[in-house]
Amino acid sequence: MTLETLVPVNEMDGRRLYYTFIAGARKVIEHQVELNKINVFPVNDGDTGTNLASTIRAVVDSLHPHRSYKITADRIAETTLVNARGNSGIIFAQFLYGMSTETGNFKTITINQFAESIKNSVRYIYEAVANPVEGTMLTVIKDWANYIYDNRNRITDFNQLFISSFDVLNRSLIATKSKLAVLTKANVVDAGARGFVFFVEGIIDFITNRNLKELIHVRAETALFEKLEEAIPEKVDFRYCTEALIKNSSINNKSLLQILEKYGNSIVIAGSDKMRRLHLHTNNPAGLFSELRNTGTLAFQKADDMIRQSQVVNDRKWKIALVTDSTCDLAQDIIDNYQINMLPININFGENHYLDKITIQTDQFYTLLKESKDYPKSSQVNEKSFINLYSHLASHYDSIIAIHLSDKLSGTFNSSQKAAKAISKEFNKSISVINSKNISGALGLVILRTAQAIEAGYSHDQVVHMAERWTNSAHLFVSVRTIKYLVRSGRVSIVRGLLARILNINPIVSIDETGKAILFGKTFSQKANMVKVMKHITKIHHGKKIWNYIVLHANNIDAAQWYSSRMEILTDKKPAFVVNISPVLGAHAGTGAAAVALLFD
Repeated sequence: MTLETLVPVNEMDGRRLYYTFIAGARKVIEHQVELNKINVFPVNDGDTGTNLASTIRAVVDSLHPHRSYKITADRIAETTLVNARGNSGIIFAQFLYGMSTETGNFKTITINQFAESIKNSVRYIYEAVANPVEGTMLTVIKDWANYIYDNRNRITDFNQLFISSFDVLNRSLIATKSKLAVLTKANVVDAGARGFVFFVEGIIDFITNRNLKELIHVRAETALFEKLEEAIPEKVDFRYCTEALIKNSSINNKSLLQILEKYGNSIVIAGSDKMRRLHLHTNNPAGLFSELRNTGTLAFQKADDMIRQSQVVNDRKWKIALVTDSTCDLAQDIIDNYQINMLPININFGENHYLDKITIQTDQFYTLLKESKDYPKSSQVNEKSFINLYSHLASHYDSIIAIHLSDKLSGTFNSSQKAAKAISKEFNKSISVINSKNISGALGLVILRTAQAIEAGYSHDQVVHMAERWTNSAHLFVSVRTIKYLVRSGRVSIVRGLLARILNINPIVSIDETGKAILFGKTFSQKANMVKVMKHITKIHHGKKIWNYIVLHANNIDAAQWYSSRMEILTDKKPAFVVNISPVLGAHAGTGAAAVALLFD
């Protein structure tokens, strides 16, 4: 179809806006691997394509067209703002937010009205970024918006306007390579800018092809590309790419910026007081969110490990990626050495949301557990988080193995399975998801042994087979100091809890062979139930060899030392490490709990 045969479009309604957006979104999703490979700014972490695709996928998955342009624009803006990921994702979402804010309450809009809203939205993205840098997505959006505005009276057809804008857009994109030294050095254009150009290219494809049926059934199918020139590795100064959604903020942007600047850089603040989206790079997300929790409701948080992402792109030790969740209790140096990808469980104290072991550390959790009126609730890692991670890993690894806490304790395993199925099909890569039927240190030992098998060079299928066998040989025994946390969490009824307190009964919590939490036993003191645990371990140890063990505690180092000394006598080896119990387990076992996890050979 030529430009001459296209039916002129002088006004745009909500349905046309919706399908225009979907067309642009599809193009970005199809090219996310390419965007990941050219991502070197602001950090060489290889996830710009994944982040942009995630930001716009939410619109594809959840929205339906409305006839009103204003209503559709508002819905697209809100959805992308809530689901925005990464620096470029939040800038793009802020651009859409500015566009919707600057649009009057129109059911349809003219080119003049559209051009005004686009031109005015540029101010929103520059104000959102603490230190705007030219030669990035900001510049390309600005140049495109200026072209639309400058030609609003000369061109009266939306189709012609979009198609004719491409030359300016492409020139602006190419110029990014010479405007930033890091891009010149890597010989690539800015990945965020390229993503925006892909978005407009998708719109132009839709205009010229007019395949509405294809858009209605659009699926996130990712095209694999031949490897481009490798991005040049750079030192990552701040480990976590951190984001948050703060509702009903009690402070203004200036005050918020002052807080964020204390913790890192690459700061973006989008949205309004009612719903504000934050982005920054920091080494201390837990400290940041401890300070932010008094400025509004922390409705959402994200903290991607950029060191791990950079390793995925530039310094992979092996061809198989290993994934788990934050209920896996391992020392951080083990996690770093084996490049283990760990997704955090969500923890909520009332309306405030945290990410286990990232935006709330274990010691902070136990302090809040003691002081907060709201009892913490944990929730599974959602499918979308796994899709984002698996998309990124599948771009660089040959295959992926994921091992999670018991499916009897959380829906995380099921979320991981669903995401793995989708991404495995999309990338044509093997992704195996294993139910550990355990939690905490027991899961940690299975992950550690699996990591060592990958290091030893076993194939994907061999590692999966061994890991499934190891899950049946892992055990966890938790000595609880007080029953009140089991009562508060609902694991034990109030009546039974009261009776247990009167009788001074201390339970022992374990996990059965199906992965279900059980009360293994009870005594009249924590010391007595620790002795009982050791007697049981000695009994089941007979005729078997313990491969390794971990000692865990919830702010009870004395109990941990007692367990360590007894286990060392039994096994003739020191514990692999001594760590704090995962908050997800600690929420039920409570402060003072102590535990032993072991894995038989």
